Amino acid sequence: MTPIRTAIMAALCAAPMAASAAQPSQQELIDMLQKLAARVESLEKRNADLEARLSETPSADSNAPLAKRVEALETAQATGGSVNEFLSGIEVEGNVVGVLQSATADDHDETHTNWRGDLGITLPAGQVGNSVGTFFVQLRAGQGEGPSELPATFTGTLNTASFQQADVNAANANAIIAQAFYQLDTAIGGADSGQNLAVTVGKQDPFVFFDQNAAADNEVEKFMNNVFVHNPLLDSGGAVGADEYGFTPGLRVAYSQEGAGSGWGVSGAVYGAGDGATFGRSFTQPFYIAQVEFGPRGEAREGSYRVYAWHNGQYEGFDGSVGKNTGLGISFDQQVSAMLTLFGRYGHNFSGKVAFDRALTLGGEFSGAGWGRDDDGIGLAWGWLRSSKEFRRTSASLQDYGYDASGAEQVAELYYRYAVNDHLSLTPDLQFVHRPGANDDEDSIYAFGVRALYGF
Repeated sequence: MTPIRTAIMAALCAAPMAASAAQPSQQELIDMLQKLAARVESLEKRNADLEARLSETPSADSNAPLAKRVEALETAQATGGSVNEFLSGIEVEGNVVGVLQSATADDHDETHTNWRGDLGITLPAGQVGNSVGTFFVQLRAGQGEGPSELPATFTGTLNTASFQQADVNAANANAIIAQAFYQLDTAIGGADSGQNLAVTVGKQDPFVFFDQNAAADNEVEKFMNNVFVHNPLLDSGGAVGADEYGFTPGLRVAYSQEGAGSGWGVSGAVYGAGDGATFGRSFTQPFYIAQVEFGPRGEAREGSYRVYAWHNGQYEGFDGSVGKNTGLGISFDQQVSAMLTLFGRYGHNFSGKVAFDRALTLGGEFSGAGWGRDDDGIGLAWGWLRSSKEFRRTSASLQDYGYDASGAEQVAELYYRYAVNDHLSLTPDLQFVHRPGANDDEDSIYAFGVRALYGF
């Protein structure tokens, strides 16, 4: 029996007992029932809003018997509670970014515009014992590409914010399901223990969970050159093995512990590579990655330090051959003052026909808080990508290169993010690529662009 009905029945049952003891008059009993009816009426008014939203829930007729009115009220409360609980668990975020970028190399100039939109939705997905499930889906659409006819470089792209669906007319902007995964989170030792075990399965962006960096992993807000967005060996070098949009199906398991002033975690994943990344085949010769992370939290200057190793069973080398690739990476971001956050990444390759086998990127962002604009920022970064011994030995005979490679490619980027308001920002961006593709005879590449971002 429901609480409201129980209360009324208790009152009605108590009335005869009270009558036998104190023998109240009939008028007193009528007054008691009238007070109960008034209380139910008050509750009905408080739920009027809810009943209007839930058209399938029967409304309480003020002329109906009291028992019927109580039943309708209880139904509305029960239904409304579950709906409100579901709606409160939904999170929606998104952004639209547009870029105008011009690049110059020797006598070649090209200018491109592009836009990209992302929408991420997190839905509650029930409980399994004490574990809480969520489902995340990300949609992506866009048109236009970045500079594409420049001299060969190790840099994947000067504009990582560009997106153009393959094999689709450029006049169209069809959306893709970029990510769609289920995650189960378990609080080990209770909700206040700070320990969590997460299991994630489905189509994912591996860089959401590995090689993260607070100062350099968001191409729509911070650095646009691909060598600064992620570890160059994994992303620009192609070792991550994801599809052409950067996504792949997989399974990830992660344990983390957050304590007073510090936190740490360990995680590992297996992702599809080659045809497996496009659901063409199952996890034959997949991509494996494992990571350990730690760093200060809370009132201290926040920071994260990550060490990770990977193995790709289907790496496509610079000569088109397919083989195995293994490597080690380090990534850190550290807030050194209220105004400055520094970052760095290092990648070291051990096997596979890679064009560059060492990569170092360093930089930081200055917060606009120092000049009264908290949401503004100035970013500056430098990158060094060393050509591999095997690439230097064979580059002159390769169709896509045709020169004697030596030394390293160097990359620099500078931007200023100007926050127009809480949702809109404009970012002028300048890039410089020296010795592109480790070609000492090639002129440097200069690129200037302006990025506009709307986010919610």
